[in-house]
Amino acid sequence: MATGTAAVEAPPLLTAWGSCADVASLMTSLRGARDRLTVCPASDAGWQRAADRPLAELRAQASAEKGSPWSQPLVSHYARYFRDGNRTAYEGLVARRQQRLTRAVVMAAVADPVPDDGWLDEVIDGAYLLCEQSSWSWAAHDDVFTRSGDVVPDRSRPYLDLGAGEVVAQLAWLDHVLGAALDERAPGLRRRIRLETQERVIRPFLDRLDWHWLGLDGDVHNWNPWIHSNIIAAALLLVDDPDEQAAVIARCIEGLDRFLASIPADGAIDEGFAYWWNGAGRALEGLALLEEASGGVLDPDLPVVRALVAFPHRMHLGGRWFVNVADGPARAHDGLPWDMLHRWAVRLGDSEAAAHAAAFAAVEPEPNAAAGLGRVLTSLTQLARTSGCSEPSKQPLLPVSWGTYLPSVQIMVARQSPGSSDGLTLAAKGGHNGEHHNHRDVGSVVVAVDGVPLLVDAGQPTYTAQTFGPDRYRIRAMQSAWHSVPAPFGLEQGTGSSFAATVLQEPTAEEPTLALGLGAAYGLDHAEQWIRTSLMNRGLGSVVIDDRWNLPAQAPEAAPDVDITYLVAGTVSVGTDATATITSVGIPTVSSPVGLHLRWKPATAVVLVDEWHLDDPLLSDIWGEKLTRIRFRMPAENRASGAFTLTVEATP
Repeated sequence: MATGTAAVEAPPLLTAWGSCADVASLMTSLRGARDRLTVCPASDAGWQRAADRPLAELRAQASAEKGSPWSQPLVSHYARYFRDGNRTAYEGLVARRQQRLTRAVVMAAVADPVPDDGWLDEVIDGAYLLCEQSSWSWAAHDDVFTRSGDVVPDRSRPYLDLGAGEVVAQLAWLDHVLGAALDERAPGLRRRIRLETQERVIRPFLDRLDWHWLGLDGDVHNWNPWIHSNIIAAALLLVDDPDEQAAVIARCIEGLDRFLASIPADGAIDEGFAYWWNGAGRALEGLALLEEASGGVLDPDLPVVRALVAFPHRMHLGGRWFVNVADGPARAHDGLPWDMLHRWAVRLGDSEAAAHAAAFAAVEPEPNAAAGLGRVLTSLTQLARTSGCSEPSKQPLLPVSWGTYLPSVQIMVARQSPGSSDGLTLAAKGGHNGEHHNHRDVGSVVVAVDGVPLLVDAGQPTYTAQTFGPDRYRIRAMQSAWHSVPAPFGLEQGTGSSFAATVLQEPTAEEPTLALGLGAAYGLDHAEQWIRTSLMNRGLGSVVIDDRWNLPAQAPEAAPDVDITYLVAGTVSVGTDATATITSVGIPTVSSPVGLHLRWKPATAVVLVDEWHLDDPLLSDIWGEKLTRIRFRMPAENRASGAFTLTVEATP
């Protein structure tokens, strides 16, 4: 087994748990762990209550696909990533296979008696297909091409990535829930599952320390908790040797510690709200498993965990809309495990986070197979939906008073109506362009009215090979030119942590104003060569974004123009009197029209309007057919130095 670790400053888990996290101690505390888990085998009486949960959609889809041919990912699908950059052809087929299997497991688990007609065979077929699948990793992550030039998986060198973690956790949970029935119906299947788990996950995890997601180089991102938490499930449920099980869990604790040690004191996630669920949220799930499995010996009530639990509600705009920095949609996906967040908030006594999560859990549809089998089973067997989450709400609560400010990522969210999404909400961001899943968005703003963003961040397009390659910033959604930021001399912002904002004024509840020096984001000599001040004026019911600049002599290759850009959703109407109106017409899911009125100074700024027609469903499903870029081009006398003020008000 490979050994070694990276030095972590004040690792929170090991600091709190000490010798309890040692292999020897874990062998003792994990004895009988499976019997302590909330998710029980299907023979447990609790599954009779789970059968009463809302499952109409899942049941209908499972019934429709039962007995039909399974999706079959082929080598031509796998090879497409290396040939033309398409990753969805393969990943989509794999996802459909795994989601079908998740639905079949649920149907088999809630059947009375087990096994029920056909459902167990459906599970057996799906599980065996995964065992036969040449690779559990996704082509976009596999290093086979860079190592050998091959475009087919190398069975002798399995790649341990997000996809492999999801498969092994799915097999672990179905083995745990249906194990006895599987032994009776398909003897040998569980042995095959354990063999594949050893070869594809456990041995590569223990034997190699070169996985980038371990964080040994100091760069810790969402892969770390996502994979480690899935391996925790696999170790608890599929590793029968106590020595090996404890060794795997000990290494997972070390890995999670690197992630938690990277979290700033304010709990901010630079990847944003959407990636919180598959980063911090996965860490919380892994910690909950460790606490259950150890009978409470591994107690995760730590300051960093409390900070993480508070992050989602701090990024809320209203309804299903959230501040979406980096690669994330502006509208929350259906099927998020709000019940998990609610349990954590209650566990830690965070009433604001609990109220917010409870409101979402109350109106959330039934468990979604896309969330993964572990999350679905946990949701079905927990009491959150009937205890504290049962009263529906037309709109999730906004327990935060005036808003929030997270200094580690320099994000302010300020509300016109404290504790409500009514009226205007302003989100302003500083940060730097070396953040995880970064967009060149230093200094960007989002403005929502009644919870609906109209000055927007486009968010995440469909991933391709280009997304994480050298041409990432040729993608429009990633460019500063298509964010609500300035463009001095037509410059794009630079890439890397040195292209950053300098905070000149931090917001407070009494004065929700964020002032940033943006010069460094464009490679200028001084941060204060461009100052952007974003403020919420509650008394006047307006948002003001004020830009002031004093630029150096024009760079030889730069454009002569100085522009200030705003990205807009909905329908735009530009007047002739230095005003414009934006309405929500055209934005899907927005049933009650809302609007913004814009006015600006100097009125002599030239207004340029560009339409971005959206052909990517990840963007069009959120924003509709188009987004609109409004560029204010400064008059010649205001290029080297000047000021521009945009005032935003809700339309009557």
